[in-house]
Amino acid sequence: MGRTGDIEATLRELTPQVLGALVRHYGHFDACEDAVQDALLDATLAWTERGIPHSPRGWLITVASRRLTDQWRSDSARRKRETTAAARETTAEQPAPPTTDEATADADDSLALLFLCCHPSLSPPSQVALTLRAVGGLSTTQIARAFLVPEATMAQRISRAKQQITAAGARFHMSEPQQAQRLGAVLEVLYLVFNEGYVASSGPDPLRVELTDEAIRLVREVRRQLPDEGEVAGLLALMLLTDARRPARTRSDGGLVPLAEQDRSRWNQALITEGVALITETLAHARVGPFQIQAAIAAVHAEATDAENTDWAQILALYDLLASSSPNPMVLLNRAVAAAMVHGPRTGLDMLAELDGDRRMSNHHRLHAVRAHLLEQAGERAAAQAAFAEAARRATSIPEQRYLQAQTVRLTADNPD
Repeated sequence: MGRTGDIEATLRELTPQVLGALVRHYGHFDACEDAVQDALLDATLAWTERGIPHSPRGWLITVASRRLTDQWRSDSARRKRETTAAARETTAEQPAPPTTDEATADADDSLALLFLCCHPSLSPPSQVALTLRAVGGLSTTQIARAFLVPEATMAQRISRAKQQITAAGARFHMSEPQQAQRLGAVLEVLYLVFNEGYVASSGPDPLRVELTDEAIRLVREVRRQLPDEGEVAGLLALMLLTDARRPARTRSDGGLVPLAEQDRSRWNQALITEGVALITETLAHARVGPFQIQAAIAAVHAEATDAENTDWAQILALYDLLASSSPNPMVLLNRAVAAAMVHGPRTGLDMLAELDGDRRMSNHHRLHAVRAHLLEQAGERAAAQAAFAEAARRATSIPEQRYLQAQTVRLTADNPD
């Protein structure tokens, strides 16, 4: 990695720490985030010319603090021209800049910042966008590109999120009960980031590695600071075991490869080993939660030498447990697949019928795709062809559309009118 790569990696790592330090000291999230972005730009220019300083964190905090106080002084001077009284009031409200000791302290406020970005007043898309910007260190351009929206749209979303946090009177410091209450939202946001990277919901690419990598990095950071939280470990294990399949998920032309057809010798064995060890250790002592159960399911898949030797009975039992604690439609859809593998496609099709009335799933392409696979297994190839065609029509990801269209063509060729 050259100097430019070293600088980018350092800035990515330090962005949440610097922003957290400023928010902790000044308390103005929106203004602090703008000041940090200015400091990052200054650092890119200065460090490229002179190299990374001895204390890059302290350098960034100092520069961002100066930017912040300069802006406040400018605002104060403007108000003074309008009214002397308002100027005195504004000046009195300005905190002193951090001391040298504060700027170089080892305290890492990344976790507190992550919890702040997942404030309950924000919608999940806003939580995701703000987390990637403030904690992940991604630029607005990068986030917009990842979610395939115009940069101006993403900038507005992030700006509104910061304004909502300020309007809600959100506090940077939270008690342990408050932190525990919001941990679930934090993990859900990181899971959303990972899933959007691993199974891109729209666009031409089957996956977005920058999002999966960032989600894993952030969960590792949460686990480092909360090592006894079972669901944090469960989510990390789930991400590692899922991401281990990435090398085998696509063909050279970008086409998707279903799990049953993947070359398992291409799976990342280091990630599998880490993920299996993590979930095995966690299940032994932590209170079991949904992410741990999903990680256990992923571990069963990972430990099977091939698709035929997968322990589907164990997977079905785990999905039964998951459905009893977190009965969301996607869990029920996957449970139907497992039931079909154990008891036959008719059982799975009967379970799918229960989801037809769920508005969250009735229009989702995955329901139609799973039904198509099970209909084909049941010998109803004409019905399977129609279901594949409907799934392709509803899919928004181009690689998924192509895969589903290919299945439709295959069955059409096998069943000419």
